[in-house]
Amino acid sequence: MPKKEKVGTVVSNKMDKTIVVAVAEKHPHPKYGKIQNKTVKFKAHDDKNECHEGDLVRIVESRPYSKDKNWRLSAVLEKVQEV
Repeated sequence: MPKKEKVGTVVSNKMDKTIVVAVAEKHPHPKYGKIQNKTVKFKAHDDKNECHEGDLVRIVESRPYSKDKNWRLSAVLEKVQEV
């Protein structure tokens, strides 16, 4: 069975070797059909502390690193421009 992958935006990197990634999903309402936005936050393992807030990243499902952290950073797709 292949591992799950998700693409999202880093919303926090304040923890050591951990990032919080917000993944936005769009789905229709079951009865009315209106498109709804749902944002889910995942904690992911960032071994090199290379991500910053605003970066677009890909995360992959992995072994549990802690109680809440079951994902790891796969790739940084787009870096945010720092001023």
